[in-house]
Parts: sequence; C-alpha cells; structure tokens
Amino acid sequence: MKRREFTKLTGLSIIAISTTGFISFNGENYVGDCETTSDILGPFYRPDSPVRENLVIKGMPGELVELSGKVRHKDCSTPYAKAKVELWHCSNDEVYDNESEEFRYRGTTYSDENGDYRFITQMPVPYDAGGGEIRPAHFHMMISAPGYQSLITQIYFEGDKYLDNDPSSSNPRAKNRILKLEKEGDTHKIVFDCNMNDKLKPTDAALNSLVGKYKNVENGEVSEFFTRDGDLWVKNEVFGKVYTYLGKNEFEYGGLPEGMYEKLYFELKPEGEILLKKSVSHGEGKEMVRTFLRI
Repeated sequence: MKRREFTKLTGLSIIAISTTGFISFNGENYVGDCETTSDILGPFYRPDSPVRENLVIKGMPGELVELSGKVRHKDCSTPYAKAKVELWHCSNDEVYDNESEEFRYRGTTYSDENGDYRFITQMPVPYDAGGGEIRPAHFHMMISAPGYQSLITQIYFEGDKYLDNDPSSSNPRAKNRILKLEKEGDTHKIVFDCNMNDKLKPTDAALNSLVGKYKNVENGEVSEFFTRDGDLWVKNEVFGKVYTYLGKNEFEYGGLPEGMYEKLYFELKPEGEILLKKSVSHGEGKEMVRTFLRI
C-alpha cells in the first residue's frame, strides 16, 4: 500500500499561498502586493478575550494610546466588515496576564461596515525575553476573517532603542509595522491598516486525524496538538502556538525572522501510525530534525 498523503484527505492543491499578504502570480512565481506582513505569535496568546475596545486599567501606570485602523479584503481596497481583531500586550511592569479572569490588556473587537476598528489602552514597555534579549515595546494582534488566512502580527513604535537588535523588528519585512505615535492631548494615536489574504486550509476531518500527543523518540518529550478554528496548534504553558498549512502534509510556524523556520511534516503510515518530523533552523544553514510518534 502506498503511503497516504495528507493532500489526498484534504483535496487541496500542493501550492502554498503565502501567509504574509496578498499574493499574485507574475507568470513565473508568486509575489506579494500591498502585503501586510506577519510576525511571531509569541508564547502568550490567550483565546476568548472579552469583547471590548477599552483595555485601560485604572490606577496602572502607562500613557494612553489609541490604536485604530481598517481591515480590507485581498483586493487591498474593499473594507471587510465584522473581521475579528484581537489585541494583547504586556503591562507597564513587563508582565503578560496569562491566567486571571480579568484578561488584563487583552481584548477583542470587530470591524464595522467600513472595515474600521479601534482600541484604547496603555503603552506597553520593552522587556527582557530571556538571556539578555530585550524585546522592543509592541502590540500583538490576530485578525481573523472568514474566507482568509488569519493574520498574526506585531506592531512596533518608532524611536524604540531596541528595534535594531530584535530579530523580529529588525527584519526588513517589519518596516511597515514600525509606526509613528502622534500625540493628541493626553493620548498617543497610532493607525494600523491591514489587508487579508487567501488561505490554504485542510478539512476539519483531516486536522482531527492529526490531533493528540506525540513523544520525541530520543528524549521522551511529549507535545500535544489540537485544533481551533480550522488551524493546528500545539499546547504551551499559556494556550498554544499555531501552525500554518503549507500543503503536502507540511505545516509551518509563521512569522520567524528571515532565514529561520520551524516546520512539521506528518507521515501517515498504512497501519494507522503517525510519524512527525519537526525541522528547526535558526539560520546559518543549520537544521535540527526531531522525530516524534503519536502515542
């Protein structure tokens, strides 16, 4: 029996559409056009944040900032109504609220009939991500719109002294997400417009066939995969991180700096066993491959 391929379960083309923006074919290859680039989801995403535009916490330090913008269809001009826009960021004392029922500095809103959305919150600050790596101040965002790939991205601020040394913000693809703050009274204002893009999604049945726990054959490390809103996720200490489907049984963790990647390849054995190979590269042509078996 031939090895089953995930694409046979999904009925999808093996050509992957980029997750970073509107893509067109120029006769030779796919190229970006008016793209809104993606960025790392980060380890602190929490789903189901309250529907609210005002994230300000009374008594907490931090200057007021209003974030607004417009969500458009892939034609880069037509407004997208009712797109789901999630925002989260750290507090003035460099902490993400990963557990409380208050979901501090986390909120969800929906674009109106003109594609417009708005949040008001307090400025995040740079923080030590470990090992002396200082991340510049930033907003995390996830924009979801039926019919399109969810856009996972980050917004940075002009003048932050840590921008040039951060792998994500220093990437040339992030330049349009380093935005200028305009002061109006007591509030900083920032505008971030984004364009949605086509998605390549496997069926729910195909994704569900992959969920479960996988054990590293070398060290016994266990990873647990689950699905949410048509995406494949792996659990972490807060909620999880999401992988984008590339086609041909392959998924990728999006938004890593250029030259770096983290990919998953699932091999479905005839006897029902599933083999997972995880390939990770931190650049410089070096790749580490780990093998997992579903348990």
